[in-house]
Amino acid sequence: MRYLPLALLPVVYAQQHAFETKQPEPWTAKYGTQIDLSYTGPLSYSHLPYTRCLDDSSTTFDIAILGMPFDTATSYRPGARFGPYAIRSGSRRQSPGGGYTLDWMMNPYTRAEVPINPYDNALAVDQMETAYTTLLTRPVNGRASARTAKLARDGVEHPRILTLGGDHTIVLPILRSLHQIYGPISVIHFDAHIDTWPSSGGFTRQSRVNHGTYFTFAFEEGLMSNTSIHAGIRNKLEGPELIEHDEEVGFDLIMADDIDDLGIDEIVKHIRQRVGNSPVYLSFDIDTIDPGQAPASSWYARACWMDQSRTKRILRGLAGLNFIGADIVEVAPAYDNADITAILAAGIADDFLTLFVTDEPPKRQVKRRTLADEL
Repeated sequence: MRYLPLALLPVVYAQQHAFETKQPEPWTAKYGTQIDLSYTGPLSYSHLPYTRCLDDSSTTFDIAILGMPFDTATSYRPGARFGPYAIRSGSRRQSPGGGYTLDWMMNPYTRAEVPINPYDNALAVDQMETAYTTLLTRPVNGRASARTAKLARDGVEHPRILTLGGDHTIVLPILRSLHQIYGPISVIHFDAHIDTWPSSGGFTRQSRVNHGTYFTFAFEEGLMSNTSIHAGIRNKLEGPELIEHDEEVGFDLIMADDIDDLGIDEIVKHIRQRVGNSPVYLSFDIDTIDPGQAPASSWYARACWMDQSRTKRILRGLAGLNFIGADIVEVAPAYDNADITAILAAGIADDFLTLFVTDEPPKRQVKRRTLADEL
């Protein structure tokens, strides 16, 4: 009888073991690939892949969903640093595989989070600008609708980023980054407040940068064009001089009550005419929505007719504009009830993704049937 040398036994065993592991394990053999249910798996927006894209320069994308958990420039209720988490949680019932919507008649489908310093606002603003600029200058994959190259100063296609805030101050570092690529930008600003307070108050320059003054700073730095517009405004002001200052900053104004006087189609027409063919940034404060539907806001406003349904119809009417970025901000989940604000915000964020990849408003297909007289 012939024996194998002992030194060869581990090699033979390893080869046999490697061969054996090629066989399907019981779960895979019986049920196939493991999938996440709506209430299982790692928490990411709509179960999309999560990546630390700031660490990995090889990560490329056409559209990114970026969390900016910053809330240390709010003037009322803090807690919007948990907004990105809440919106991701509110999106758990959404998924790329089930993303077709009858409203848009299409399916739009990396996400990441910026590590922001919670103690030093000047540092935090710089971190947000640096992170946004880093991602904005990445090459695109080229699979999404391409329209930014004709707007960019360098003639190159750039990614578009949907940012989950955070308080509204995050828009200032975002506009600084976008201005490097596109020059002056038109802003469509959905909000209950104008956010163009004069920048003259406060004890230090940084204390003057907050969620009510960031547009004034953007104007003073030349980041915006003179073709921006508010929609949904209904806050109280110190006086009419603030509206004059708002016009100087470059904004036209649509009040919340105008939706009853003008109607949705007229509001859509007015917004589209205002921004024209310019590069457009879309910024959405959750307090645009009636607080009965979205109570978890850092700075809520009085009740109004701006409900979720009307707002989403207005957004669909804006499809085809030259959107170069968007955000949804001021979601503070500590004040939520049964996650209704987070779920609503996740649905609006989904509309923003669709706006990035559509060329025109959806045309509703109306199925008509003949009604028979049964009398």
